[in-house]
Amino acid sequence: MSTVISRYALLFVIGAFVLLAATGNLFSSSVVVIAAQLLAVSIAIWARRSFPTKTFRVDATPSAETVIRRGPYRLIRHPMYSAALLFIWAAVLAHLSTWTAAIGAFVTIIAALRIVFEERFLRDRYPDYAGYAQVTKAIVPYLI
Repeated sequence: MSTVISRYALLFVIGAFVLLAATGNLFSSSVVVIAAQLLAVSIAIWARRSFPTKTFRVDATPSAETVIRRGPYRLIRHPMYSAALLFIWAAVLAHLSTWTAAIGAFVTIIAALRIVFEERFLRDRYPDYAGYAQVTKAIVPYLI
């Protein structure tokens, strides 16, 4: 199960984006939703640019030499998951229905499972990761 989640989590999230877009539920004319989604994209770009050259990977296998602590990683351990969840939930709440809430819940569960598996990899690979995890929240700065 962990391998499936690790390898296919990105496909599940992309699928959720596609489903929301195909049903007209991904974007909104609400200034609040637009701002939240722009913030999400900005966080994702900032997180991606925080990786050293040639170390970014889509799967959960760590490739950097040390724990990344710059950029948004100073505040949260998983800013790309945070960005995806913010983007999706902004869309879900803008077009709230049983269908969109189910998609949001599904993406949240997939992200949570992926975080659990990724954290195992990171703790095994980086001895200092446990200390980093104690002082840095996983998804929302200062909260979660």
